[in-house]
Amino acid sequence: MAVIKPFKGIRPPKDLVESVASRPYDVLDSEEARVEAGDNEKSLYHIIKPEINFEVGTSEYDPRAYNSAVEQFQMFQDKGWLVQDDKEHYYIYAQTMNGKTQYGLVVGAYVDDYLKGNIKKHELTRRDKEEDRMKHVRICNANVEPVFFAYPDNKVLDTLLTRYAATKPEYDFVAPDDGFRHQFWVITDEADIKTVTEEFKKMPSLYIADGHHRSAAAALVGAEKAKNNPNHKGDEEYNYFMAVCFQASQLTILDYNRVVKDLNGMEVAEFLKALEKNFTVELKGQNEYRPTKLHEFSMYLDGNWYSLVAKPGTYDDNDPIGVLDVDISSRLILDELMGIKDLRSDKRIDFVGGLRGLGELKRRVDSGEMRWALALYPVSMQQIMDIADSGKIMPPKATWFEPKLRSGLVIHKLD
Repeated sequence: MAVIKPFKGIRPPKDLVESVASRPYDVLDSEEARVEAGDNEKSLYHIIKPEINFEVGTSEYDPRAYNSAVEQFQMFQDKGWLVQDDKEHYYIYAQTMNGKTQYGLVVGAYVDDYLKGNIKKHELTRRDKEEDRMKHVRICNANVEPVFFAYPDNKVLDTLLTRYAATKPEYDFVAPDDGFRHQFWVITDEADIKTVTEEFKKMPSLYIADGHHRSAAAALVGAEKAKNNPNHKGDEEYNYFMAVCFQASQLTILDYNRVVKDLNGMEVAEFLKALEKNFTVELKGQNEYRPTKLHEFSMYLDGNWYSLVAKPGTYDDNDPIGVLDVDISSRLILDELMGIKDLRSDKRIDFVGGLRGLGELKRRVDSGEMRWALALYPVSMQQIMDIADSGKIMPPKATWFEPKLRSGLVIHKLD
């Protein structure tokens, strides 16, 4: 059973939403945030990337930055750039990319569901990143940015979302930096609010799609506040954290590709021969070639594209991890042939999100920065859910969700 609740969102007035809204804190560095914020004092970057409020080069972990975040958050409210709703609502957030729209429900997700594993994860988290987000949540006493969940498809909720989508949204704009359309509705009808709550109760689990560190930080701060409250009852607002929940079938997962600096001492012919042990290798020529199915990879090397199809027996269709292309390529190419054991720390490899396209792989190899590139077929949401259900963890750098959630459309306070 997935426990959720509506909440009194803190939101920008309609005429300010485009000034306030921003990309998530973790998709750009400090200087990119500084440039995007520019002279816009209403940009949410002043709260979620508060190091930009100080001299260039200030660390995002500088104690002054955390203090500035809460000062800015309060100032935004004092000036009316962020205003709290007077009643509890659910919200609908739609994103349109390349003509395809996905509709998410913005809810208060239950901390205990995360702690007990009813909110399922598929990636490992790093404690240093968790602690950074925990500091931000603690000092702001709010979930300033949402996490990104998936839920099993639900006809009742789909009908509700379709009905709202036919009405005029509260917010409706195209973000200049990504070109994606963002729309937002407020669910005020009590019957609809009850329907959303009841339908989620029927779901055995929710799944983290993107935002594992934010999820962990939000849940841990909620648990921390419960432990430190001698009068804790269980219905306090800190028992919930903000999530945008999408139907699994609507989500788009792009390929997450690899570029490698060398051939581990091998000549090209030697490398191609070594690949033939576990793959059927086919030269595709100079035109960009994208994998067309599971267990097929495309490789760019010396101006040519190749198709690599994993041979039967090199993977286990009954193992939710072993069947993944990211696992096949990591085991049989990067580890066995390149000697790259740890994708997180090895400096010989880098990763390119699918939104940048195969052209970015070609550019980085042709420039001489990298020696060769490997493009993967995207992971499916069903694969992610199967892995989460099995209690296993995906290999690193396996999923790239797009579009990313816009921050600043709504904020959840913990009291």
